[in-house]
Amino acid sequence: MRDTKESRLLLVLLVAIAFALITVDIRGGRNSPVDGARHAAAAVFGPVENGLSSAVDPVGNAVSAIRDSGSRHDRLAALEKENAALKAKLGSDDRNRSRLRQLDKLLKVAGEGQYGIKGAQVIAIGSAQGFSWTITIDAGANDGIKRDMTVLNGDGLVGRVTTVGPSTSTVLLANDPDFTVGTRMEAGDELGFASGQGDRPLRVELLNGKAEVKKGDRLVTFGSQADKPFVPGVPVGVVSRVDPSGGGLTRTLYVTPYVSFTKLDIVGVVVAAPRKDPRDAVLPAKPKPVPTPTVTVTVTPSADAPATDEQQ
Repeated sequence: MRDTKESRLLLVLLVAIAFALITVDIRGGRNSPVDGARHAAAAVFGPVENGLSSAVDPVGNAVSAIRDSGSRHDRLAALEKENAALKAKLGSDDRNRSRLRQLDKLLKVAGEGQYGIKGAQVIAIGSAQGFSWTITIDAGANDGIKRDMTVLNGDGLVGRVTTVGPSTSTVLLANDPDFTVGTRMEAGDELGFASGQGDRPLRVELLNGKAEVKKGDRLVTFGSQADKPFVPGVPVGVVSRVDPSGGGLTRTLYVTPYVSFTKLDIVGVVVAAPRKDPRDAVLPAKPKPVPTPTVTVTVTPSADAPATDEQQ
């Protein structure tokens, strides 16, 4: 359209008519005279609008999905972190439960033997380059620990204190080749000396070469003068093998110790000896023997078997 006087007049006229229709529509509300025209326009342009909306929605959904994916990823990471923390807590709880069981057994042994003990935790083992079996515990002179004190746990004899520092001590384990302790057979007076053999059973030399000993017999510590380095009555182990008596002055036994020297954690140092020898009171209860089932076989004659004279 050319920019002429007539075209400008037409444009002004159309603008004036548009303002007039808007004014009438606003004042008329629901009864507006142009309401019908508006519905007609909606009917014509509605499908086109819906089509455009459908075309645009996937893009919007994709953006929303990406945004939600980020939040889901963060939530997943948070859940994984919580799960790891829970597993760590459960592991810690398992460790704590294990230590509580060890402490309960230790206190039971101390109570039955009337030992005054100082509880300690194993914090180190002997040097891998050395030939000695030792551990380091987190108790020392500041805790009343002294050299040549007996060390035990809930199973039995662990060893003796050899070196004492202000807050730590070194313990020579009972399976060390340089370790020797006096022993007494359960329910008897047969005495001997047990020596460590590393990861093999303890070797015990009984003073009586003719002593009656069998597999399964048990030993406890005999005790030392002034209760150092050993207090009496601490469980040592169970006889696993007896050498044939050769008529010598002594008799050799091999004893499986009660204590597992590769699984030490909570131990107790005996700082006060019992007033009297507990004898066998600290030994664990003997397992009850399992009865051997007796099978009775009944023979039933078959129908094809020949009859005897009595049956005829």
